[in-house]
Amino acid sequence: MDVGIVNAHEMVMLREIEPELRTACENLVFNKTEDATDKMLECTQKERAAIELRKKGGQGVAVKEKSWRDFDAVKRLEHSLVKGISEYVNADVEEARQACDKPLEVIEGPLMDGMNVVGDLFGSGKMFLPQVIKSARVMKKAVAYLLPFMEEEKRERMIAEGKDPDAVDPNDDSQYAGKVLMATVKGDVHDIGKNIVSVVLGCNNYKVYDIGVMCTCEKILDAAAEHDVDVIGLSGLITPSLDEMVDVAKQMAKRGMKQPLLIGGATTSKMHTAVKVAPNFFSAEHPVIHVLDASRSVTVVSSLLNDLKEDYVQDIADEYEEMREDYYAGLEDRNYLSFNDAKANKKKIDFTAVPPAPAPKKSGITVIADTKLKDLIPFMDWNPFFQTWELRGRYPNRGYPKIFQDEAVGAEAKKLFDDAQKMLAEIIDQESMWVKGVVAIYPANATEDGEDVNIYETEEDRAAGKIKHTFRMLRQQAEKESEDPHLSLADFVAPAGFQDHLGMFAVSCFGCDALVKKYESENDDFSKIMAQALADRLVEAFAEKLHKDMRGDIWGYAPDENLTEEDMLKIKYDGIRPAPGYPSQPDHTEKRTMWAACKAEELAGIELSDSLSMMPASSVSALVFSHSQSEYFAVGQICKDQVENYNERKAEKLEVTERWLGPILSYDTDAP
Repeated sequence: MDVGIVNAHEMVMLREIEPELRTACENLVFNKTEDATDKMLECTQKERAAIELRKKGGQGVAVKEKSWRDFDAVKRLEHSLVKGISEYVNADVEEARQACDKPLEVIEGPLMDGMNVVGDLFGSGKMFLPQVIKSARVMKKAVAYLLPFMEEEKRERMIAEGKDPDAVDPNDDSQYAGKVLMATVKGDVHDIGKNIVSVVLGCNNYKVYDIGVMCTCEKILDAAAEHDVDVIGLSGLITPSLDEMVDVAKQMAKRGMKQPLLIGGATTSKMHTAVKVAPNFFSAEHPVIHVLDASRSVTVVSSLLNDLKEDYVQDIADEYEEMREDYYAGLEDRNYLSFNDAKANKKKIDFTAVPPAPAPKKSGITVIADTKLKDLIPFMDWNPFFQTWELRGRYPNRGYPKIFQDEAVGAEAKKLFDDAQKMLAEIIDQESMWVKGVVAIYPANATEDGEDVNIYETEEDRAAGKIKHTFRMLRQQAEKESEDPHLSLADFVAPAGFQDHLGMFAVSCFGCDALVKKYESENDDFSKIMAQALADRLVEAFAEKLHKDMRGDIWGYAPDENLTEEDMLKIKYDGIRPAPGYPSQPDHTEKRTMWAACKAEELAGIELSDSLSMMPASSVSALVFSHSQSEYFAVGQICKDQVENYNERKAEKLEVTERWLGPILSYDTDAP
């Protein structure tokens, strides 16, 4: 057999196949025995006979079709938890409750037994994150059903004992394996990763206090004290969140707190945690640990709360100390050009031979408010979607759609994708999410020193030298082995004397927050996280489509472009769309200039937090460069001479500029 077609929804886990049939399948597929084909034919004949008997209404020796619904309530609950089936949970929980003396026994018995199976399967790699989230949905719904019975039973018992039932602590959490506080730090609104970690920990009997997004240091530490938690977890996506995490560590030390501190999120790294965060708080009692993804969180927390903590923490301490030594040794070994030499080695585009793109068909600001979600589907990049759910295929089945062929995760990836398509269809049909954005294109020229870009309201203002805004740019400074130029985004815009332009846009997906609240009220973590993941994919698709529309119509410098969506995702078009805060311009503060220029908040409702995180969370912004020789690059680390020059151009306090540029500084601002 060269290929087989299966229905992913009907697939069962390997452990659930009857031993006789499983052995026959393995012998046939792997050609283990000479009679493998004959044995499989026997199994097939038995099944065919059973089917025929069922068609005849069970005449003769009937073969009963097995169903998990025929199990007793306890086994049905375990099956529902492992399979993530919530359809029958209330009826099954009620039946189990009737068979128990107390409602709590249902939780401590079949429900926890089922979650233990889930935890074991997940820990051994036989179950994947989407399945765990579905299992958590079943558990939450079961507990929600039992809560009123538990409260009533508790009140009756206390009244019988002569106690005041209203004096009971409603937040009693003594039955949990441990208590963890989770928070997204100040100025950051991204919480999908935090939500996933919270669910995974909850599935393993940890009480999770999730206090939300944009949490100040004071709020985080006060909440940790209020709930007397065992561990504190911080999350963040944007680079300013790194400084917030450092500040939390410092304040924990000042308060004399003893909880271990966990660091996670897309912008974080083990190196940053070891070098910048850990030295402010790390001790044998309360280590600071970077958690790569949700699947590692249970191992980390359990290791911190069991008898092996001392050895575990010592291993982390030794590893982080070695990383710090390597980091600081690397700072000494790296070579950089002076800022003046880096400028002299800039990319020199001959704008006479290769002129700027033609003037845009529509300059100034354009509001984009009529894009339909169904029109975005062809532009959706599904690879980050599977990364969010921690489903990763192995070569050669990495990436969408090859991931469906992966032996380990393929079946689950297909189920997840089908679930996503179902929810996406509902969102489109009910219009529960929508997108909106703004585009702006202005006359622009590089500044006289070639380091920044001025934009003008009109051609008349350009001629008169009346600058509307100036975008400050950063230049590569690390020494290169080749003769390649040291790039800055300013290199891609023509100097005065040429009629060049600079574009920009900001787009968001709205409606996700309302859906999240709806699913939270229904104890449906799976749908909540799915909605957030789809909102991210939709806004990225909107950005891709809008950039295409800019090239072909609004700006119109590539009217004959005829690329497939796959080619667009591979950036096979002229121009680039880097965003402030990302490698080509790592300074988030330049968003303020963009927001002022395109009026993103006033016209599209897209706000900026104190740390310049975009709100709603599913938002994308970018500067748009049209020249055919423009290219993506990473500024990398820069030296103090450039920072001081950049700071002077921005007219800012040096310590403020260094704080925003902290992740790319080649020097240690804390050094004496």
